[in-house]
Amino acid sequence: MKVFSNSETFNYSWEEVSTANWRKYCPWNNKSTHVTAVDTVSRTLDPETGILRTERLITCQQSAPEWLKSILGGCSESQVLETSYVDPRHKTVTMVSANLTLSNLINVQETVVYRPVNAHQTQFTQEAQITALCGGWQRIKNSVEDALVKRFRENAAKGKEGFEAVLAMSRHVFAEERERERERMSLIQAQAGNIRMAAVAA
Repeated sequence: MKVFSNSETFNYSWEEVSTANWRKYCPWNNKSTHVTAVDTVSRTLDPETGILRTERLITCQQSAPEWLKSILGGCSESQVLETSYVDPRHKTVTMVSANLTLSNLINVQETVVYRPVNAHQTQFTQEAQITALCGGWQRIKNSVEDALVKRFRENAAKGKEGFEAVLAMSRHVFAEERERERERMSLIQAQAGNIRMAAVAA
């Protein structure tokens, strides 16, 4: 088994990050074009803890080296089951993912956690445990595991850059929405004032 770990800090509040996380694979993120579909399987809310549990099926185009594809059967598409837990009381988002495709040959268990650093920053931690189950020499298993660790490392920078773009766009969109709401409330208040003045004049 090989382990990949990574930690980043986003200059956005936990509230912004936990909200934008649902848009991580939207068109705003041009670094996640390999993700072809995200389907919500289930969603439940625990009334006692307030924890939102969501299961999603994520479909991706494979980007592994050709030699690795040949070992793993040449599969061009993969599916991952992601289970997330949003805990508003303790301000954590925890996502646990496992590969469904080729799970008889390789097992990838990934855990991602978002938690606040302060009111304006959020820490991202990631750990992936990679175990090759394919038969054969240990050298082949090590090569497969090393290749996937390298792929995680290469994707880490892209993932941060893509999510930064989603966060920036989310902040911009929400700011525009708040401004529209402010203008709408100002218009309503002005209209109410005009009605009161007309009533007094009558």
